[in-house]
Amino acid sequence: MSIFLTLAFLFFMGSVLGWVLELLFRRFFSRANPERKWINPGFLVGPYVPLYGFGLCGLFLLARLESLHWIENPVLSRIMLLLTMAVAMTAIEYLAGVLCLKVMKVRLWDYSDQWGNLNGLICPKFSLAWALLGAVYVFFVHPYILDALRWLSENLAFSFFIGMFFGVLIIDFAYSTRLVVRIKAFAKDNDVIVRYEHLKAYIRQVHDANKTKAHFLLPFRSDRPVSEHLRQYLELKKQRHEKVEHIIKRNRKPQGEKPEH
Repeated sequence: MSIFLTLAFLFFMGSVLGWVLELLFRRFFSRANPERKWINPGFLVGPYVPLYGFGLCGLFLLARLESLHWIENPVLSRIMLLLTMAVAMTAIEYLAGVLCLKVMKVRLWDYSDQWGNLNGLICPKFSLAWALLGAVYVFFVHPYILDALRWLSENLAFSFFIGMFFGVLIIDFAYSTRLVVRIKAFAKDNDVIVRYEHLKAYIRQVHDANKTKAHFLLPFRSDRPVSEHLRQYLELKKQRHEKVEHIIKRNRKPQGEKPEH
């Protein structure tokens, strides 16, 4: 079977399953969504997160390297494989985060409140999560995936479906990029980094307050332009920051004042 077709299928499966995972995480666990609303995760509009697609392709390629028997001890070989997977997935996450921050001026996720984080993009907690996902793949997916892929490759409809997926993905990427270009221009003019998920949640709150319909797959669609939402979002962010600063100053004791006994 063509390695290209294999990777194309894995990218599709990883992107879709990753979207489901992120959807559930944001619905039930994310601090950026305190009202526990269903919010379409990721940069793109459709039900896929390419980061997970690249990650699954990486796991597949790394798992194949184990057959080279670079380490004779099978237990040590498996441990090193899982560690390598965790490092590789963490590196992919970090590079994607840096790209979003430096090029698009948006932050798609934020680990700033997590211990040991690096620029709020990676942290030991989620590196451990990548290691666990790698273990799930190695023990429960990889041993069976080649037969499944071989069967699917023999069906012409399967290849057509994968091609259609990538066609939709390209169109989606073009649409989402146009939106991010506007967000980037606003962020550059105001010297800020826009938290993508926070902005989505804010627009959802505006819809709820106005009793208008929020669009799940198109979270930025509104009767107002995105620039107006961005200005209001930034103003609200400044007000919250000033409120926190006021509380800190109010609770701070004057210099030289001795603590009460």
